[in-house]
Amino acid sequence: MPSQQKKVIFCTAGVLSLACALGVVTALGTPSWIKATFLCKTGVLLVNASGQELAKFTGEMQYGLFHGEGVRQCGLGARPFRFSFFPDFLKAIPVSIHVNVILFSTILILLTTVGTAFFMYNAFGKPFETLHGPLGLYLLSFISGSCGCLVMILFASEVKIHHLSEKIANYKEGTYAYKTQSEKYTISFWVVFICFFVHVLNGLLIRLAGFQFPFAKSKETETTNVAADLMY
Repeated sequence: MPSQQKKVIFCTAGVLSLACALGVVTALGTPSWIKATFLCKTGVLLVNASGQELAKFTGEMQYGLFHGEGVRQCGLGARPFRFSFFPDFLKAIPVSIHVNVILFSTILILLTTVGTAFFMYNAFGKPFETLHGPLGLYLLSFISGSCGCLVMILFASEVKIHHLSEKIANYKEGTYAYKTQSEKYTISFWVVFICFFVHVLNGLLIRLAGFQFPFAKSKETETTNVAADLMY
């Protein structure tokens, strides 16, 4: 492939990586990972509410990795509330999983930023084969994509398996009991998903630039060596 086309491909990959890093930085600090609705079971049972009356007992919340906000409703009007995970919910949430989500998100940002520099260096500089060359780009794309995948899996398990929304809604609520009705991932979660997809795409762009996948290359070399030995 001509050198100019390789520069265009590497520049494209670098710009995508930079946009990805900025997107995850923004997502990390925003409370837009999950939007949930929850029902006040205590109030519903007391008045035997049904149909349209359930709207008076349905609250909602949205939260991210550090803080969130919502509205509780139990038939007596809306009660807005705000919360932060640190230090408010240290005893109510699976702390190890939550900290790992933040940790892998931070690693994802760092690796994606380094990947951006590597792509640009390969486009305009004279790369070293082992560190800055195709092997390094493949390695960075693979590790960054794996971090993005881990962030999504860990956060999804925290929300779905450990019932994070329900624990937040019932935190320090001795009188009323709340049950989660619906949960949906919002923009910050999907930014991480797009970032994961970008790293997969970057791997394909490296291949499009004319560089073999590392395993395929080693296999081909091994086959050639075996054939040479047989001929000898």
